[in-house]
Amino acid sequence: MSMQTFVSSLFAGLLLVATGVSANEIPVAVAANFTAPFNRLAAEFEKDTGHKVVASFGSTGKFYAQIKNGAPFEILLAADDETPARLLKENAAVAGSAFSYAIGKLVLWSPKPGVVDAAGEVLKRGTFEHIALTNPRLAPYGAAAVETMKAMGVFDSLSPKFVTAETVIQAHQFISSGNSPLGFVALSQVLKDGQIEGSAWVVPANLYTPIRQDAVLLTPGKDKPGATALLKYLQGAKAQALIRTYGYELPK
Repeated sequence: MSMQTFVSSLFAGLLLVATGVSANEIPVAVAANFTAPFNRLAAEFEKDTGHKVVASFGSTGKFYAQIKNGAPFEILLAADDETPARLLKENAAVAGSAFSYAIGKLVLWSPKPGVVDAAGEVLKRGTFEHIALTNPRLAPYGAAAVETMKAMGVFDSLSPKFVTAETVIQAHQFISSGNSPLGFVALSQVLKDGQIEGSAWVVPANLYTPIRQDAVLLTPGKDKPGATALLKYLQGAKAQALIRTYGYELPK
């Protein structure tokens, strides 16, 4: 085990202890792009069921390392479908428990009006100093951003301008703080009351591999009523209606 992996695992364990996880609470690892909708979903779930959710938000890649090193999460809400499948194959998750809870959308965004045009031509002009994106090795939204730029033929020219974040939350912070004038984030992060603040290009789905986000019951959650109830709740009509309001599509 590398020192970085050990520290990540230790941090996850300390975080769960610090937040007071008990036998009646559900520790959940949630992809960073799903932070806002999950906070609302968790509040509704707790109100409707009486169960308590203890959520940690971060990159799917780091969660995978933490889970493999013993972090006691009971559920993973990943930003892809590959990580849950891998955990199932490695017997770190419960067979038959995985399902797609959302299909994410990539957006090129700036908090300032007029910076990003509705066709993404700003990428071809390249008249900006920096562009933020999530580490493509850790997060599917970063991988989708790279695919998009390659499909447009601008990856090589723009790569010296990359400001790379560990999560889409951090990428959003880079952009909203002005450290980067624009960048790639999840559509769910920039929607407010159904509208996008600032300027944005919602990237056409044909430019990147669909971001199918899967949930899976991890081994520590097996036979835990709260974890099972939360996964069922995510598949219910109430949860799905809320997920749609954040710009996600639902699997057919």
